[in-house]
Amino acid sequence: MSDDGLNLLQDLDYSVLQQCMHCGMCLPTCPTYDATLHERSSPRGRIAMMRAIADGELEASTTFAEEMYFCLGCLACQTACPAGVDYAALFENARAEVERQGLLDGAVRNFVRRWILGWLFAKQTRLRAVARLLRAFQRSGLQALARRSGLLRLLPFGLGKLEPLAPQISPRFTNQLYRRDLQQSNPPTPRYRVALLAGCVQDISFAEVNADTICVLQHNGCHVLLPEAQACCGSLHAHNGAVEQAQQQARLNIDAFDAENLAAIVVNAGGCGLHCKHYDRLLVDDPTYAERAAAWSAKVKDVHEWLADIGLRQPRAAMPAQQVAYHESCHLKHGQRVSAAPQEVLQAVPNLELVPLAEADWCCSSAGIYNITQPELSMQLLDRKMVHVCATGATAVATGNTGCAIQLQYGVRRAQAAVDVVHPVSLLAAAYRAENQGGTQCSTLA
Repeated sequence: MSDDGLNLLQDLDYSVLQQCMHCGMCLPTCPTYDATLHERSSPRGRIAMMRAIADGELEASTTFAEEMYFCLGCLACQTACPAGVDYAALFENARAEVERQGLLDGAVRNFVRRWILGWLFAKQTRLRAVARLLRAFQRSGLQALARRSGLLRLLPFGLGKLEPLAPQISPRFTNQLYRRDLQQSNPPTPRYRVALLAGCVQDISFAEVNADTICVLQHNGCHVLLPEAQACCGSLHAHNGAVEQAQQQARLNIDAFDAENLAAIVVNAGGCGLHCKHYDRLLVDDPTYAERAAAWSAKVKDVHEWLADIGLRQPRAAMPAQQVAYHESCHLKHGQRVSAAPQEVLQAVPNLELVPLAEADWCCSSAGIYNITQPELSMQLLDRKMVHVCATGATAVATGNTGCAIQLQYGVRRAQAAVDVVHPVSLLAAAYRAENQGGTQCSTLA
């Protein structure tokens, strides 16, 4: 254990810890409490442990550390809390303290954190280089061969079990699609000047969703920029206790985007958007970046939120009838408090019927890398989600977050269901493109 004190919990604004009234309103909303019925696995139980550590009444231990990483971080408790407890701040500080003290240190874990968080996701060029290798593996037939042969079971540290969770790599990345098809489609007399955060996994595995987002923005009078120097937003780092790396990622993006001269910084992934809106809090003590971080956070908008703000243009195309269910991203609904806007986007698509989904805002259990660190409970929660998705009879389930999309895609394969996983803006983009008689480019109508 580190001997330099429990700074991250002791230095936290104590009033935040005191806000919890232990009323229990959070209990029915918490997936881990629902699964275990253990008080320590509830939001109020975790806050009680944090407060005891901050008061010096309890020593941070492996049990505390494991409990902090057993939490999904879905923030459903924040929506339910009548006292307005900022659980997100408590949760991230607690995990940062776990990492500062090295309570879960181990050779494999430290190696993964160093090379995945500290190296791979630190630079977009590195991530794209690795993605190109993975794309070649997937498209060459080697992936299918490895699966059939059983070779993946021989991988160390249980890595073979994680391979099915890996998303497909896009044929082209966002910057390539932007330069080839989308940059020239910016409206000649735009109403707004915005920039898109391409993301990290979103960029390499859901580049078509980024292209659809740009298309939709252009059809709604936005000149869209795609800053080339942008980086991973840092949410993966912040949610896993790597605060300094998260701060560095924030600085890279603040430098890459000219926030002052933008109407909005548009984000199409719920988890990334929530983290980006908190750059001001992340860099509050940075004398060089604090003011710029506040300006950045004020400009960040979820794509659905932005479309609702500026007034979404109704598509004029005749679209095939389709039934779509909507799964609410935890960080979009509970973190950003954006719930109605994505459904408004879906309802704007001609001939689309939005069918009710039971427990639509119950976590799908992707939760960053939860499906890797807590595979047993993650799969239980995913199976629960897929039962509800299949019960809708919908041909597609829409969601506004990258992690949710990857998890639901795996859930569809696991359940052998005939359901597509889509982003709401992709359905809207298809309707706009249909106005151009199916053109592949997102040319803006006069």
